[in-house]
Amino acid sequence: MADAAVDGARRVLVAADKFKGSLTAVEVAERVAAGLRRIVPDVDVEALPVADGGDGTVAAAVAAGFERREVRVAGPLGDEVTAAFALRGDTAVVEMAEASGLQRLPAGVLAPLTASTYGSGELLRAALDAGARTIVFGVGGSATTDGGAGMLSALGARFLRGDGEPVAPGGGGLADVASADLSGLDPRLADVELVLASDVDNPLTGPKGAPAVYGPQKGASPEDVETLDAALAHFAKVLEGPVGARAAEHAASPGAGAAGGIGYGALLIGARFRAGIEVMLDVLGFAPALARADLVITGEGSLDEQTLHGKAPAGVAAAARSAGKEVVAVCGRLALPAEALGRAGIRRAYPLTDVEPDVAKCIADAGPVLERVAERIARDFLA
Repeated sequence: MADAAVDGARRVLVAADKFKGSLTAVEVAERVAAGLRRIVPDVDVEALPVADGGDGTVAAAVAAGFERREVRVAGPLGDEVTAAFALRGDTAVVEMAEASGLQRLPAGVLAPLTASTYGSGELLRAALDAGARTIVFGVGGSATTDGGAGMLSALGARFLRGDGEPVAPGGGGLADVASADLSGLDPRLADVELVLASDVDNPLTGPKGAPAVYGPQKGASPEDVETLDAALAHFAKVLEGPVGARAAEHAASPGAGAAGGIGYGALLIGARFRAGIEVMLDVLGFAPALARADLVITGEGSLDEQTLHGKAPAGVAAAARSAGKEVVAVCGRLALPAEALGRAGIRRAYPLTDVEPDVAKCIADAGPVLERVAERIARDFLA
């Protein structure tokens, strides 16, 4: 049964994240707009692709008018890759997954002990070189668990073994750290506002730390998790030398465990932690776009329990609800009851499986199926 149409709703804001593995956030917006216009040709649709700091963050910034800048940096295994950041004026959006993400590993290869964030540090340096005075550092989707040691090394820090040689790349090598020298860190970092944008608030180590919670996703065995947790704890202890008590304070802080502990490295160089979707909504200009809208359509590939904990649709819905705007969601898969959606500020969710029960077809033909879903939204809320 159709929901009552929103009176006179002719201005729609599509602020959805990607459908991972099927559609980018930009493609989601395009398909939703096409479906809406098939039913209501004169509907005014504004697209504002969103991201929560993980992979797709730079693409969302570029879609919002930022300039895409490409640079050659080290991938997680040290091989050179082409990564991008986004720049508008003196504000840069840097996505660690561009340099150090799981997608940068060869197919079928995982490297939980040796993958490094060095390339992420090179990306930050490139943003500084481009004149950035504010850097939004989106972290998520990492292949790494090195506590940000690689990133810090690229920015001028040195982590040495007892024999004076640099430690091996990756979290496993941190077990051998005997000394840490941060005196060579890029001096420009002191004059930059660095915002750590993440959808997770885990500490660095312990049962809720980076290795225990996220290590298995990166190929870490139970033994690897123990090794990495001990190595990161040792790393933080050694950093008490140059940093003092702040080394331990940062390790226990929310966001330190983000993206394999790169959050910890960012906090050490003065980053301020904020929920990724909140930062990105600010950067992308969500508030003025929201003010122009009568109906907001958000979404992501899977609307599930994780969505409620800092993912893009929850952030969009919360902001829209505060502004008194109606919100519906599109998704590939729906795993939340109507009550949970309502508490999040989402009036109704439209999964692809409502129009195409075959999940494999939904994944393979997500675009056309999403257009049909959008037609339903148009009939229910706009016609």
